[in-house]
Amino acid sequence: MDATLAALPADANHRTAERAFIDAGWTRAGAGDWAIALRAPDGSAAVRISPFDPTGPYTAELYRAAAHTRLMPELFAHRRLSGGGDLQLMEWLTPVDPADAHAFHGLIATRDETVAELVDLIDSIHARALRELPWCGPLDTNPSNVMRGADGRLVVMDLFYADGPALYATAGSDPDVLVARIPEPERRHLTEIPLAGSGPWDDASREEMRRGIAAADARRG
Repeated sequence: MDATLAALPADANHRTAERAFIDAGWTRAGAGDWAIALRAPDGSAAVRISPFDPTGPYTAELYRAAAHTRLMPELFAHRRLSGGGDLQLMEWLTPVDPADAHAFHGLIATRDETVAELVDLIDSIHARALRELPWCGPLDTNPSNVMRGADGRLVVMDLFYADGPALYATAGSDPDVLVARIPEPERRHLTEIPLAGSGPWDDASREEMRRGIAAADARRG
């Protein structure tokens, strides 16, 4: 795991990273709207690889800040990828019963004393993300974000996300606003997210968005 990550070139993007881990024996474990997941050969870890994820650094910061609570996934490594991508190496997690997930989110929503310290950290980092990131969304209360670690504890993950519908609607209808608010190096691969849950996203529409953004970049100089 460490060797594979260390061997990635400085300019590695999501495709480079995925290939490196697959070549090292990691296997596909799923995909969502923003990222794919690969599982380690021994089953103990997962790598989440996204082509474009503005909130990735804030998520990684939260995992590290809240590590002592044992209520978030254990993060082994985090790395930004070229073009706005994000890579997170973490412990392998398994799904939980939806009722347990809803109950856990309920504890967070009411700032129950059992999760009060975690909620304070979530609120602090999320407030900064809302100030600093264009199109940062509210907290994600999807029950699939609550999972179980190998030791049996419940954890919550992926609470921060970009408001995809608003961001991509702007990219399609008013790309000049997009290019003014997100620097090109941080959005180069924004049309390459998997959209495994909300898609499919046809190739023609992706290409049309890329052309519109490129034209807006050219106008901006």
